[in-house]
Amino acid sequence: MAVVERLDGEPGERRRVRLASPATLEPLGVLEIDDAIAVRDAVDRARKAQVDWAAADFSERARPLEKAARLLAANADAFVDRIIAETGKPRTEALAAEILTAADALQFYAKRARHILADRTVPVHLLKTKKLRVTHSPLGVVGIITPWNFPFLLALNPSAQALVAGNSVVLKPSEVTPDSGRLVAELWAEAGLPEGVFELVQGDGETGAALVEAGVDKICFTGSVATGRRVAEACGRNLIPCTLELGGKDPMIVCDDADLDRAAKGAVYGAFANAGQICTSTERVYVVDAVADAFTRKVIEETAQLRQGAEGEFDIGPMIQAEQLDTVEEHVRDAVVKGARVLAGGRRNPDYRGLFWEPTVLDDVTHDMLVMREETFGPVLPIMRVRDVDEALALANDSPYGLNANVWTRSKRRGTQLAKAIESGCAVVNDCTITYGVTESPFGGVKQSGIGRVNGEQGLLGMSHTRSILIDRVGSRAEAIWFPYTARKTAWMKRILRTVWGTSIGRWLA
Repeated sequence: MAVVERLDGEPGERRRVRLASPATLEPLGVLEIDDAIAVRDAVDRARKAQVDWAAADFSERARPLEKAARLLAANADAFVDRIIAETGKPRTEALAAEILTAADALQFYAKRARHILADRTVPVHLLKTKKLRVTHSPLGVVGIITPWNFPFLLALNPSAQALVAGNSVVLKPSEVTPDSGRLVAELWAEAGLPEGVFELVQGDGETGAALVEAGVDKICFTGSVATGRRVAEACGRNLIPCTLELGGKDPMIVCDDADLDRAAKGAVYGAFANAGQICTSTERVYVVDAVADAFTRKVIEETAQLRQGAEGEFDIGPMIQAEQLDTVEEHVRDAVVKGARVLAGGRRNPDYRGLFWEPTVLDDVTHDMLVMREETFGPVLPIMRVRDVDEALALANDSPYGLNANVWTRSKRRGTQLAKAIESGCAVVNDCTITYGVTESPFGGVKQSGIGRVNGEQGLLGMSHTRSILIDRVGSRAEAIWFPYTARKTAWMKRILRTVWGTSIGRWLA
């Protein structure tokens, strides 16, 4: 449902938008927008339901996740059909990225949450008369605002993390792909989640803003930098935590010892999967000049084999949001005006009515072009030749973004060193785009690519309050540092200071 047309209504009526398929432009219905009152009512219901849900033990909270995974496995085709209807994705891609990855995440958190969120005792190195317990408790109500590029996975996955940690959830999916949000709500209901623990509100930016201000205890937002800033400002004013995943301009570095066949295939997949609409898409390539000709030739050969379409078996679908197609066109036009050469694609696909942009490869790009500076979020692969790996690394880090990166070399040691040197929250060696899909991997960005981490232990802990409880083990009449203060106590503390931190053996013992 990527073509969004605002509908004028009578005063006092709910706002509405008309939706159409991005692949065929056929109408897909009308969405009524939830206002601030509806959002606050949903948060109130979620808060009431959260009390009993938080009191449930881990096995009880894990049960709906396990059942949801089984339902996905049993009804995969039905889920995929609905996702495709509003996104136009290839069936294989929807199954792999939306369904399989979601099922894996559900089972992972159902199995691991008890261990990750378990109370633990931490040794106290100095105050040996004390015992430290670290515990985790639910935040309360978590508001989740999700985008349109992976509308099912990016709504289900953070919801699962919040729910298994004992929170209730209010989800606001993109107005571009609202049916995927409904699909998540229906899945949780069928999986046996208690009423009110998961609430769905539908709408646009105004609905999302209302959710941020509705008294939730955390916001998880995935979207643009501009909107993310506004979300962070509101969360700061309300003194609630937020996790922001704000996209990237992800670099690919091809070293002179890379397996060029694999690197070329990886470049094409990394740039064109989901029609380039992935926050971890490869959006700029830096290839060492010694292998640039061979690498580029292989990329063109791989790109020529791609099939774009709207039905049947194909590799590249449409853009999902109409405005994003305009951004892609602007970036390619700007690059060509500034001297880039189009080696493949470079235009809207004239064979289809929908929002189709041909997979595009650009050569002779420079860093003053929009396509190398701003997030394109479309099927465009710009290739820049560099002198050596040092120049590639400097250019890769010359960006306000830092979400994901990929490095290609036959030396795993060299690849790891380069990956650590790139200013990004995630990196991959000899592969691409997969960092979100690896459930154990904490995912998030640096610089303008976001705040916080989702997935893995860090993601689950981010859905909880961490509380430290210090317990006295001895029960003496009084502590040495309690009142009254005396000269003798002062002298005693100085002796401890000199002995423990002023001598090498003391520092070793401490």
